[in-house]
Amino acid sequence: TLQVDPDAPAWIHAAALAILVLHIGGGAVGLVAGATALLSGKGGRLHRAAGNAFFVGMLVMSGLGAIVSPFLPERASTVAGVLTFYLVATAWLTVRRREGAFGRIEVAGVFIALGVTAAAIFFFLLARNSPGGRLDGQPPQAFIVFLVIASIAAAGDLHLILRRGLSGVARIARHLWRMCVALFIAAASLFLGQPQIFPEALRYLLPLPVLAVLLLMTFWLLRVRIGDRFKTRPVAAPVALVAEA
Repeated sequence: TLQVDPDAPAWIHAAALAILVLHIGGGAVGLVAGATALLSGKGGRLHRAAGNAFFVGMLVMSGLGAIVSPFLPERASTVAGVLTFYLVATAWLTVRRREGAFGRIEVAGVFIALGVTAAAIFFFLLARNSPGGRLDGQPPQAFIVFLVIASIAAAGDLHLILRRGLSGVARIARHLWRMCVALFIAAASLFLGQPQIFPEALRYLLPLPVLAVLLLMTFWLLRVRIGDRFKTRPVAAPVALVAEA
């Protein structure tokens, strides 16, 4: 929650409220749209519309979270915000580009992923060596999750660059796992990170949506790898919102 001095100017209160509404609204849109995209037929109109909404909502949510979190301070949320923004952006760009192509953004993505990896290691050590064994209320294990994801993503970016782009199943799998992991981070942040906003009687069910994202990601990755559909017809990309770099 953004804490604003009661004596601060009205515009500061208005800005804080706007940031909070956009952050929560973007996250809500991202979660609903992400679930819709996972459950709908791949490449269809509903899937494309949900993918577009997920892309925009998640960028708004994670971008604002990454910017604001250092001032709270919530360093775990900062790492999560940067990582989620990066995953969504690179997942979208994967299907935005033509097959077998890459550009400067993918090269920059390697350094972003490595930067997140380094930050996760640094904050893990701070948390482990702190007197209470926590950093901003988070245990060291929270940063291990970001470390693993960012390391895998960095390796994937290097693989893409060395191969000078991806095509076919590899391209769709890259898009799929990055979108799903971004959704997993958002779902975990809400259902596991904010259990107090849910009725106490329902809190034992909160891990289920997070687990469902991982199970659906596994299902679709297996289907992409094993099935024939995606080898002959790639999933349609979301509509272009920015110029290709």
